[in-house]
Amino acid sequence: MERIVLIRQERRLKMRTFEFTIVASGLDHEDDHFEDRFFEAGCDDATIAVARGAIILQFAREAEDLSSAINSAIEAVKAAGATVERVEPDYLVSLSEIAERANLTRAAVSLYSKGERGADFPLPVARVSTQNPLWDWTDVAIWLFERGQVTTETALEALILRQTNAQLEESHKAMHEKERERERERLYA
Repeated sequence: MERIVLIRQERRLKMRTFEFTIVASGLDHEDDHFEDRFFEAGCDDATIAVARGAIILQFAREAEDLSSAINSAIEAVKAAGATVERVEPDYLVSLSEIAERANLTRAAVSLYSKGERGADFPLPVARVSTQNPLWDWTDVAIWLFERGQVTTETALEALILRQTNAQLEESHKAMHEKERERERERLYA
């Protein structure tokens, strides 16, 4: 019995708190039981808000790793009856956001992006021709990791968020395709 207690204590020591945001939809935020649904479904570690019509759940979830934290939160949001749209922080980042996430100066990141300090910095993926281009955080985090500028954990977390959102996007596409197919069948029936 004592050994089981020790194993449980050891596992608790490995638990960490991960902070992330789930953007969801599909529930009426004016419903009297709106927040209760999330709490009862296991989102008691989230702050809930509504912005621009989206449900925003800011989690501080304990888990052994980020994947476990995100996956359990996604399941809890779904159990509340909502549709998970995406997980943030967003993968699109400005130079300022890169500096903040990597704990570097804005000047250092600017030099990286211009090729004046290190070669082959990832190209912007959006707004390439504007004054405020955006980069894919995963590509940048891996580039910075390869140069010892961020930890393995930072690069892995960026990959986990990208993979999670890619899976959510594929799920949404499949759902929309099924809806279109049902509509075509209804029209041609």
